[in-house]
Amino acid sequence: MYPTMPPLSPMPTPQLSAAAPAGGMPDKKQYGLQQQVALQNILRPTMISYTPHQGYAADYGAQIPFMIPNGAMYGHTAHGIPFYHQNLRPGRRQDANDVGSALRSPLLDEFRANKARKWELRDIYGYIVEFSGDQHGSRFIQQKLETATSEEKQGVFDEIVPDNALQLIQDVFGNYVIQKLFEHGTQVQKTVLANAMEGHILPLSLQMYGCRVVQKAVEFILPDQQASFVRELDPHVLKCVKDANGNHVIQKLIERVSHERLGFVNSFRGNVYDLSTHPYGCRVLQRCFEHLPEETTRPLMDELHKYMINLMQDQFGNYVVQFVLEQGKPQDRNQVIAKLRGQMLNMARHKFASNVCEKALVTAGMEERRILIDEIIMPKTDGVSPIVSMMKDQFANYVLQRALTVAEPDQKEILIAKIRPQLVSMRRYSSAYSKHLISIERLLERTINASKASDKPADYPSLLHKPVN
Repeated sequence: MYPTMPPLSPMPTPQLSAAAPAGGMPDKKQYGLQQQVALQNILRPTMISYTPHQGYAADYGAQIPFMIPNGAMYGHTAHGIPFYHQNLRPGRRQDANDVGSALRSPLLDEFRANKARKWELRDIYGYIVEFSGDQHGSRFIQQKLETATSEEKQGVFDEIVPDNALQLIQDVFGNYVIQKLFEHGTQVQKTVLANAMEGHILPLSLQMYGCRVVQKAVEFILPDQQASFVRELDPHVLKCVKDANGNHVIQKLIERVSHERLGFVNSFRGNVYDLSTHPYGCRVLQRCFEHLPEETTRPLMDELHKYMINLMQDQFGNYVVQFVLEQGKPQDRNQVIAKLRGQMLNMARHKFASNVCEKALVTAGMEERRILIDEIIMPKTDGVSPIVSMMKDQFANYVLQRALTVAEPDQKEILIAKIRPQLVSMRRYSSAYSKHLISIERLLERTINASKASDKPADYPSLLHKPVN
C-alpha cells in the first residue's frame, strides 16, 4: 500500500571541505550555517522551484531543502508543502547512497563509525536536524529524549522548532523525533510545536509520515488546539476519510476529541453507503459508532439499516455489519438478524455475507439463534436440504461449522444426525473429498466426544471408525 521507504534519509546535510580552518573548528552553529549556504549553492541548479499554495503560504527560506533520493514523494508539490529533490537516476540505489555519504557532516560520520564512544545529546548540539534525518541519529535522539533533562530537551527543541519542524515531520526518520517531542516535551513545547503545524494540517495528514505526527499531536495537545486541527480539516474531511494516510488522522480525532467539536461528522450523513463500501471509510464509520454518543450516530445507523442486505455482501461493508452485530445496541443487532431470516442459505454461500452469518450465530440471543439454526436444519419447500448444500459450499461450510459449535444441545443432536450420513455418503461417492468436509468431520467428532464427556445424550458411533459397506 505504501511506497518503498527511501534507502537513506531524505534530509540533506552540509557538505564539508576536506580541510578544517586553520584556526581550528569554528563555532558549531556558525559552522553549520556556513555549510548550509555552501550546500544550497552546490544544489541550486538541481532544485525545482516551488510556489506555496495560497492556503498554506509560509516562509520556508530558513529550512534546509527537503531531499528525496528518487524524486518528490508526491510529485513536485506534496499537497502544498514544499519538497525538493535531486536529479538522481531512478533505481540506482548506489547513486543515492553516494550522495548521502557526500552530504554527511564529519560529526555524523564519526557517530556512525565510533560505536565505542558514549554519546550524549550535548555532543551533537548544532547538528540535531541532521542527526534527526539519519536512521541511526534519529534512533539515538529518540532514546535520549525519553530520559533527557529539561535543559537537554530544550536544546533539541530549539534547533528544530520552528524553522525545521515541517521538514522533519515529513521525513522518514525525522518524524519519529517529532513524535518523541510530543510524548516527552513540556506542555509549552507541545503547544509551540503544534503552532508550527497549524495552517498545514491537511497536507500533513495526507502525507505518509506527516499523518503519524498529526495523530501523535492530537493525543498530547490541549483541547483548543485539537479544535483548531479539526477546523482545518473540516472542509476536506471526506477527502481525508478516503485517503490511505488521512483516514488514520480522522479516526484519531474521533477517538480523542470531544464530540461537540466534531462537526464534520454531519457530513457523513447521506454518504453512509459510500463510506461503508470504501476500504478506509468503513474504518472511520466503525470508529464513529464506537466512540460517539447515540444522538450523533443514530442518523448514521438508521441510514445504514436501509442498505443492510447489500452491505452484508460487500467486501468492506460486511465489516461494518459485523461491527453492529458485535458492539451495536440490542435493537440494531436484532434488526440485522431479522434481515438474515429467510436468507441464511443464500447469504451463507456468499464470500462476504458468510462472515456476517457466522457473526450473527455467535452474537444472537438464544431465541434468535434457534430461529437461524432451524432455518439451516429444515428442508426448503422445493426439497433442497440446506445442510447438504452448505456442506458442499466453499463458504457456507464455515457457517455450518459455526452453527454446530454454538447450537443448543437439542439442535446440536439434530445437526449431527443430519450431517453424519451425508459425510459417509460423500466420502464414498465423491472423487475429491475436500478439505472443508474433513474439517466438518473432525468438528463433528470433537462435538460427539465432548457430549459424551459431559454425559449428554448423544449416543452416536464414531464417524472416523465407522465401517463403510
